[in-house]
Amino acid sequence: MRVYAARQAILNRRKQSVAYELFFRDGVSNSFPNIDSTAATSKLMLNHHFNVGFKTITRGKRALINFSEQAILARLPTLLPANDIVVEILEDVPPSEEVFQACREMFHQGYRLALDDFQYHHGWEKFMNFTRLIKFDIQHTPLNKLGGILPELKKKYKQIKFLAEKIETYEEYEQAREMGFDFFQGYFFCRPEMMSHNDIDVSYQIVMAIYAEVLKPNFSYDRLARLFEKDVSLTYKLLKFINSGLFVLVEPIGSIKQGLVYLGEERARKFISLIATAHLGIVKPMELIRMSVIRARFCEFIAEKSHPAMKDQAFLLGLFSLIDAILDKSMEDIVQALPLVEEIREALIGYKNVLFHNLELVKAYESGSWYNTQKKARVLRLQQDSLAEMYNKAVAWSESFEEGTEQIAALTDDI
Repeated sequence: MRVYAARQAILNRRKQSVAYELFFRDGVSNSFPNIDSTAATSKLMLNHHFNVGFKTITRGKRALINFSEQAILARLPTLLPANDIVVEILEDVPPSEEVFQACREMFHQGYRLALDDFQYHHGWEKFMNFTRLIKFDIQHTPLNKLGGILPELKKKYKQIKFLAEKIETYEEYEQAREMGFDFFQGYFFCRPEMMSHNDIDVSYQIVMAIYAEVLKPNFSYDRLARLFEKDVSLTYKLLKFINSGLFVLVEPIGSIKQGLVYLGEERARKFISLIATAHLGIVKPMELIRMSVIRARFCEFIAEKSHPAMKDQAFLLGLFSLIDAILDKSMEDIVQALPLVEEIREALIGYKNVLFHNLELVKAYESGSWYNTQKKARVLRLQQDSLAEMYNKAVAWSESFEEGTEQIAALTDDI
């Protein structure tokens, strides 16, 4: 499926692009969709950052992201690298004590905070020590009304920069520049620019089952891993998240459980809550996803017989073996963005190691090429007759889950 976002440049006083504000879009129409702002931000993060990465969209510059009160209280920004973003606090967020404590925590973790469409209120006074950017919507608060306010704010809060947004004419730009604004944004410079790329469909029922598990006081990494095994999209985003710069990777990832353990309980809950918020509608799984899940299990069964120590790696290999077709990208580009162990990476791009021969046997069996199946089975010292049972078990495993998704959805409706 295609996923969409828009970006609009932030310019400095020399008209150089220094950052981009990112907006969620649900189609080719360059307008904000009629959905909750928290859901929009969650979809923006999940569909884009945990797919291609915000740095790709912003050409390495900071991304300004809007966050609602709910998102701030949930510390949603902390799922993103502090050096990559500016946390925009939406204008309808109240300056409550709970919001203050969340902002204080994020500031001390290195996040830059911005107040969007700023309207002065004494309640925001205590936030100023944590604020690095204030945005004024000059269509909402005209420049002639800011003449007395801006110099006072600049004098009082020397660490804060000021941005004039929704500049539509040259005259507005010149006036804002003369008044001392540091940054500028609006249609006069450029309209929001549409961006799109391919993403993988996600099973709603699996998302909700994972969400139900992670909300338990002492959730099981084993149970979570078994649920992630059912969905290549979620596993892909999990690995992208781990490789986002928030974690120091001691060693490459060789299993789904290992990846989840890297997160730890708190970040696992935040990440999965993000997924649940973003996927509010049921999405029918694609056939390529179903094939990936069957391949993963089939590869695992083969590894249990031929090289048991690598069965977890074999599962990941099968799960990602069709990722290039799903995302319409080269396998080489994809594996570079994922923190997979070297054996999996090499097998995916065609290096003839043990895992590669495992996958080649699976492909030969799928295509009905019995000569090649026999040939590949000999390489792994397997009896060809055993493959039929393995494959049927893999298919049954996949289908049994699909048949049970309605029960899973029913169990999680009250979350």
